[in-house]
Amino acid sequence: MTSRNAVNQTGLNLSVIIETVDLEMKFSEGTKILIIVLVSFVIFLTVSGNILVVLAFIADKRLRTQSNFFLLNLAICDFYIGAFSTPLYLPYMINGVWMPGRIVCKFWLTIDYTMCTASAFNVVLISYDRFLSVTQAVLYRSQQNRHSQTVLKMIAVWILSFLLYGPAILFWDKIFGGNNFPDTICIADFFDTWYFNFGTSILDFVLPLIGISFFNLSIYWNIKERSKKKRNSSTSHSLKEQHRHPYAISDKSFHSDQPLQQNKDIRLTVMKQIKKRYCSKSSTTINTQEHHKSDVQVSQLARDKKVAKSLLILVCVFTLCWAPYSFLITIGKVCNGYCIDSYWYESTLWLLYTNSAINPILYPLCHKSLRRLPICLIIQPPLVSDYLWQG
Repeated sequence: MTSRNAVNQTGLNLSVIIETVDLEMKFSEGTKILIIVLVSFVIFLTVSGNILVVLAFIADKRLRTQSNFFLLNLAICDFYIGAFSTPLYLPYMINGVWMPGRIVCKFWLTIDYTMCTASAFNVVLISYDRFLSVTQAVLYRSQQNRHSQTVLKMIAVWILSFLLYGPAILFWDKIFGGNNFPDTICIADFFDTWYFNFGTSILDFVLPLIGISFFNLSIYWNIKERSKKKRNSSTSHSLKEQHRHPYAISDKSFHSDQPLQQNKDIRLTVMKQIKKRYCSKSSTTINTQEHHKSDVQVSQLARDKKVAKSLLILVCVFTLCWAPYSFLITIGKVCNGYCIDSYWYESTLWLLYTNSAINPILYPLCHKSLRRLPICLIIQPPLVSDYLWQG
């Protein structure tokens, strides 16, 4: 989350914190300009990309499925990170001084922590939804029209995310006493409470990562087993087809030294068997049903493979963006912040924020219709109104 507190969530006293803040913010003018340009670009991508996703859901009713609503929930989280969290943190990082005051600081910390945590929880929810769609397809399809359950899951993500940090940020100083920070420093009051920080890091990263890993591995093994069965079934089907064709008789039967009449009898017998087996209505129906069932299974397997691949990319990007920051925070608690340079905290924090800009680029992997609206908005803006009304 935020973290000017990233360096400071390590049990240091106030004088060390103020000294650290002053030291770490001494950027050269050239460095400041570069940071402002890069961060502004990330903010632009985050806000515009996630707005496009929201507009796509408004425009295209086909997108309003259970699984895609969870993507929408993630897009809303990422939008607030880009529109609220990062713009306020940028000047604080550059100048080393928090100007808006303590009340705004608490509000900002609450939103920032809640949005970042909700983003992680939404990735877990998306993984769980994909897990059900692959491993329990029949049950999953039967629940597609139960939008109330979908909405409840989305709301639960927001509530749990707020409860994890919100009350502590808002009321810690009233319950346990404040740390008497000056208004120019914006840090959560629980920054030096290692057991709280350790516990919340388990809940907002370690457990979600375990859940995501479990769901993705389960999807992988399910698809692997089904692919194996499909290959075995195809082999078995080929062998059966060979046995079904009685006309696959060696040429010796027709070119032997037997009398001509006997060869004719053999041919008649073969033709009768072929007619009986392949020309009857019931046989044709059964074969058609078998082929249809096989085609459906192949189609479902191919679709599940695409789902698994798109989810894997989303999860890998999430892990790469979140793991460095979470790892450094954990290490920092052990060494009281002295073993890791503050620039590493800042870099990994912005890597975490960048995840919110990358996600909208990954969503089109999950639904083809999401590839259309961004092109309309960026290349041909007049087409937007037509696209919005066609839904």
